Amino acid sequence: MQNRFKWYMSLGLILLIVAFIASSLLGVYQLNWNDFMLLFKSIFDDTVAVNPTDAYIFFDVRMPRSILAIIMGAGLAVTGTSLQGMFKNPLATPGIIGITSGSALFAAVAIVLGGAIKEFLPEILHYSLISIAAFLGALLVMMLVYSISFKNGKTHVVIMLLAGVAIAALAEATTGFLTFISKDDELRDLTFWRLGSLGAANWPKVIILFMINLICISFLLGNGKALNAMMLGEENARHLGINVKKYHAKIIWLSSLVIGASVAFAGTIAFVGLIVPYILRLLLGSDYRIVLPLSALFGSLLLLTADIISRTTLAPIEIPIGIITAFMGAPVFILILLQFKKAL
Repeated sequence: MQNRFKWYMSLGLILLIVAFIASSLLGVYQLNWNDFMLLFKSIFDDTVAVNPTDAYIFFDVRMPRSILAIIMGAGLAVTGTSLQGMFKNPLATPGIIGITSGSALFAAVAIVLGGAIKEFLPEILHYSLISIAAFLGALLVMMLVYSISFKNGKTHVVIMLLAGVAIAALAEATTGFLTFISKDDELRDLTFWRLGSLGAANWPKVIILFMINLICISFLLGNGKALNAMMLGEENARHLGINVKKYHAKIIWLSSLVIGASVAFAGTIAFVGLIVPYILRLLLGSDYRIVLPLSALFGSLLLLTADIISRTTLAPIEIPIGIITAFMGAPVFILILLQFKKAL
């Protein structure tokens, strides 16, 4: 198994480097291989002469966007894998149980009602109001779904999924209402949140998300052994010395933080946390000590690839990345349902 893990890790790293180079070269403004090599050399040698336009496109537009996709993809895939392990169900992803919709709803509330809300908040919070709202939305929905589905020391998965569907529907309806009553400038922001885009990527966002995801993913990656134990059932996990309540709380807080930050910076991007763990478990089994780190790598690869497709398929028009991931994830979701149907 260790050899297979190393092989998949090596393959993923090579594919990620290839995707990063492709992301740097492809787009409305074309860069060729020689341009790319010159720009890359200029990072380490400031005497290398480069075209100013090439430098702007590479360093200020495409590189922050590609790195944001890599960081965000890793976070979404690892949280999806952790939630699936915690609830012992492959359908328990942030999008399916309503966390993403709740986060987007709170972000929408901050966009439409932000002017009135800011009067009651310290000035230091004004510039990060949408990000804070997105995090609170993710956290509240996660806690609500968990409290509804938890009874007598157990998490009831069917109740959890149904609660998630109901909350997601309510959040979508409320977001739709906010869209209906919004002004023209607010409507553009709301469309961005609902369909997802990495077009607003910049270095400050990259640094903030990197710090958040670095801390959260580091802790989540250390949960592989506990998630393996919880797959045997919460009672059996307690007998093995796992503090189930503590691990549940840890996964809820960290996942909410990652999802809230991702929604705040790029809007709703669904299915990344569903596709990656499902395919990895098909290939490697359900050992979370292996699936979790590989989820981070292949989640990055998936979102970076989706971003390349979104901005090159109909260039110069950019397809919202949430639409691309939905096209990728919906068939996988149907496959999972068919698998459940066979097991009935």
